[in-house]
Amino acid sequence: MGGPPVQRRLLVVDPCDDCHALLPGLRTAGWEVDSCTLAAVGDRSCDVGLLRLQPYHLERPEAVKELIGRSGTTEWIAVLSQDVLRLQNVGDFVCEWFFDFHTLPFDVARVQVTLGRAFGMARLRGKGHAPVDEPEHELLGDSRPIRELRKLLSKLAPTESPVLIRGDSGTGKELVAKTLHRQSQRHAKPFVAINCGAIPEHLIQSELFGHEKGAFTGAHQRKIGRIEAANGGTLFLDEIGDLPMELQANLLRFLQEKHIERVGGSQPIAVDVRVLAATHVDLEAAVEKGTFREDLYYRLNVLQVVTAPLRERHGDVAMLANHFSRFYSQETGRRPRSFSDDALVAMGQHPWPGNVRELANRVRRGLVLAEGRQIEAADLGLHGQQAMAKPMATLEDYKHRAERQALCDVLDRHSDNLSVAARVLGVSRPTFYRLLHKHQIR
Repeated sequence: MGGPPVQRRLLVVDPCDDCHALLPGLRTAGWEVDSCTLAAVGDRSCDVGLLRLQPYHLERPEAVKELIGRSGTTEWIAVLSQDVLRLQNVGDFVCEWFFDFHTLPFDVARVQVTLGRAFGMARLRGKGHAPVDEPEHELLGDSRPIRELRKLLSKLAPTESPVLIRGDSGTGKELVAKTLHRQSQRHAKPFVAINCGAIPEHLIQSELFGHEKGAFTGAHQRKIGRIEAANGGTLFLDEIGDLPMELQANLLRFLQEKHIERVGGSQPIAVDVRVLAATHVDLEAAVEKGTFREDLYYRLNVLQVVTAPLRERHGDVAMLANHFSRFYSQETGRRPRSFSDDALVAMGQHPWPGNVRELANRVRRGLVLAEGRQIEAADLGLHGQQAMAKPMATLEDYKHRAERQALCDVLDRHSDNLSVAARVLGVSRPTFYRLLHKHQIR
């Protein structure tokens, strides 16, 4: 026996006479129909929206874009008269922001089919999407490395000990620091970040410790430094390996004594902060070379977090790409787009040397360049990627590599439904889990 019929909700905005005539038939066909004015759309949430597009909408398209972007309705159908259809730029506007359109008078059978397709697309879009403004959205993913990272951060966050965050550029070290702060006892106090490699060397001391009025030429007034500004909260020192040796000594003194002196000042100022530091360089090698103080290294490296490169986060690429598509659509003024199969395959094969930052930038570019309803591999700058030649290995190595690659590929496309992933590979769900465990993918 089948389950109860799926509820299908339709929102009709500023309905015209033709729309009113259509509604009884839609209700008979199982649609739950609601109607409202354009101004009231933000309070309504339906599966599909129907909007009678008038000339004044095209004169102020931002209002319609805001309606579609902020409403809880994901798929919209435009209703146009022949006169509106002939207006300049209406075609580009409808293709960008609407699932489909109908010209008046209605072809009832075609409307039914289009609404059904739009409803199916709305349900697909609604699966597995975390809200863009969700507080924890920075650490999205379900791969083994990201799950282990979230678990580790939940243990480290409540402590007061310094944490050294290590990982390649673009792997989200600052996001890890923000998560540690947000989950700590200091979450209501400031989070202050400073990139030690981005500030001119002659300004770093003043930036970190502040200065008194008249301390040097140009010091026209007192300046509170970043350390003092973080009092009660968290100080994040990014690229700590770029800190000059003289400043390393000053920072070490602060970590030991818990007070600072502003440049040009003589009074010690007590400051209570938790220090988090991050680096993508080998600090042990820097200590060996004498470019980083060993005593400071041990002060900062009390607890340690390592962020995984994106190429090791199997199954997370597609999820993150969809997240960035929704996130950057607000900035670019374009509707969020999904990714074509070719784009998903290209993303799965790309080595991502720039990690999550590279993925975010490529999706941002793809949103701007995409001409169709989906982002293609070429829009991401991944068109024509060639596989790197690999040295020959034993047959067993090739089998192992192929098995692991198959698992990674299917996770890149079906990470939200492991039953489907197992079915695509032609194995049972228990066998699929056993293979994931064997290759330490999840």
